[in-house]
Amino acid sequence: MRYLTSCILTVLLLFAPAPGCAKTVSEPFDFERNQLVAYMVSQQLASRHFGHERINDPLSFKIYDLYLRQLDPRKRFLLQADLQELSTFKNRIDDELKSGDIRLPDVGRRLLDARIHEVDAFIDPILDTGFDFDLKETLEVDPKKLDFVGDKKALRERWRLSLKMQVLDSFFEAFEDKKKAEPEKYQQADPAAHPELMAETMRKVRESSHRSMQRLLQQTRQDHYDRYFDAVARGFDPHSNYMPPTTKEDFDIQMSGSLEGIGALLREDEGLIKVVRILPGSAAEKQGQLQAEDTILSVAEKKGEPVDISEMRIREAVSLIRGPKGSEVVLTVRKPGGGRVSIAIVRDVVRLEETYVKSALLHSGQGKPIGYIRIPSFYRDFNADGTQGPARNATDDTRRIIRQLKKAGIQGLILDLRNNGGGALDDAVNISGLFLPGGPVVQVRDGEGAITVRADEDVNVEYGGLMVVLVNQFSASASEILAAAMQDYGRALVIGSKHTHGKGTVQAMMDLNRYLPLFRSRKVSDLGALKMTIQKFYRINGGSTQFRGVSPDLIVPSMLDHLESGEQYMDYALPWDQVLPVPYQIWRGPVFDRLQAEQEGISWVASSPSFQKIFEESEKARVRAQQTVVTIAADDMWRERQILAQAREEAKAAGLLETPDEEEKEGAGPKNNEKKLEETLALDPYVQLSLELFTSAAKQSDSTGAGH
Repeated sequence: MRYLTSCILTVLLLFAPAPGCAKTVSEPFDFERNQLVAYMVSQQLASRHFGHERINDPLSFKIYDLYLRQLDPRKRFLLQADLQELSTFKNRIDDELKSGDIRLPDVGRRLLDARIHEVDAFIDPILDTGFDFDLKETLEVDPKKLDFVGDKKALRERWRLSLKMQVLDSFFEAFEDKKKAEPEKYQQADPAAHPELMAETMRKVRESSHRSMQRLLQQTRQDHYDRYFDAVARGFDPHSNYMPPTTKEDFDIQMSGSLEGIGALLREDEGLIKVVRILPGSAAEKQGQLQAEDTILSVAEKKGEPVDISEMRIREAVSLIRGPKGSEVVLTVRKPGGGRVSIAIVRDVVRLEETYVKSALLHSGQGKPIGYIRIPSFYRDFNADGTQGPARNATDDTRRIIRQLKKAGIQGLILDLRNNGGGALDDAVNISGLFLPGGPVVQVRDGEGAITVRADEDVNVEYGGLMVVLVNQFSASASEILAAAMQDYGRALVIGSKHTHGKGTVQAMMDLNRYLPLFRSRKVSDLGALKMTIQKFYRINGGSTQFRGVSPDLIVPSMLDHLESGEQYMDYALPWDQVLPVPYQIWRGPVFDRLQAEQEGISWVASSPSFQKIFEESEKARVRAQQTVVTIAADDMWRERQILAQAREEAKAAGLLETPDEEEKEGAGPKNNEKKLEETLALDPYVQLSLELFTSAAKQSDSTGAGH
């Protein structure tokens, strides 16, 4: 088994090569193979998954829930009568898996395809009739708050409202583009004032809707079975997945490091493609607008027609988004706080130097130098053969930078783990050891209850001064281990949003073909692979980093506070629990007075214009996110677009959003890069808060005569 300590979430990198053409319905189906997959997936999960959950009725209910949500995630096709037929399988899935008599995927496919044909027949009559764009109608856009409709009449009405909203959204997108080119002609965002533009919009929506239906109908019987098996795996926990041969191939390529694309990690969520994380050094990071938790609605090549990717398999979505270096892709994205934006990204090769540890020399209010180190990920080149020098890793880079900063006479250190999605466990342990005189760092427990303690074996301390660690909701896995160790030892003051991600599990990749009986290996085609949770992380104090994450010592507002982001919001996530603590010695060197730092931090945040703006914008976004009933009328939708655009501009002006740097050039020297980083940090309220706390600690130290 291959251990995947670097995996944060069940995602697919956008760096995979383009898959072949879409499968056709005539593709052969091997029922015997799928019986084997069902048996092996269920047996391996039941025997080797960390949770050791039994294949029984309660598990069936979870799998059925997940299967139904991936079959019709936005409740746009199936009727209540269809659900009645499907629900007969709710407590039979465990029996199907044990017997090999798999029926649910076929029933689901039959019902779904029939409704897709019916919806496809709705589209032209609805669009031909047209819409009253002044009529204020409403539509619930959160599938969790929707029920499946009772009959075809209600289904048609749901689609009428959906198409009306699509038309208005598309019209406003086109209007804004036209306004940039011809501002004198396009002043009034009224569909009635621009009949030609509206006619073109209706044509595009019509064609896009029919293409979407045809794409859904092209899903093969095997596609439906693969999704069923994936639901079985995810019934155990959200990081366990079944990977059919094509996805397994892409994953292998991903792990080997093909680095051309936009550089985002994606996941399927309720029939939508969501951004999990932006890769450091990628085209998406450089562009600056695409962010975690964004939902990608459509994809278009530069000046091309957008393709709706709702309810598209992630592999197909990736094939549209990835592309050669230098080409431009335009993503239509819905932000978590509401509103749509178009984001143009020029595909590029990930600049590896941007993924490495970065540093800067800052100054506190007293003018004393403060070191800053950003660790984007815990990288380690496992494939290096040593012929071109030692393999690069995050530990050695961090050690080298610490030594450089110490030569500059730093009086404190900020360690930035924000947006660090994890990486090599070895580096999380070893980097912890740079700030500790040896000792345990993390406990790793397997499914049988055996616990291994990973410790720093080096008694040398590279840096022993005051420390702040910055985290946010997207600090996950290995970064949570480092932050937790610094907190448990009392080594550093942890500052950040209300919690880190809470990904405290380890996955292993299992090639199912390895477990075939030898005499059958030549008779059955590729079975794919199973990614399965096999271990769990625990802090040295005994508490798990799973589910709850790390709660900072000083919690401060974040622009992302409104997001339901983290393990605790994921379906059937493994729970928090605890084991016995291991012996460790609290740090005896320089530390912040935590109570005082908390009080001063709260006071400084309350008086900070930047943090007040963050709080205000986060609250606005939270309110917008809760308002899931949309008024579908031209004036209301246009007004909402303007409000959201203004909010984004205000956030940019306040330095709260990353924006593209048009002046950044390829091959900019290290001095320019360092200067750019220092300029960015000067506007970062979390860094400025840290500097204020260092200033206060220095004043207190001077007044008491204590030194560091």
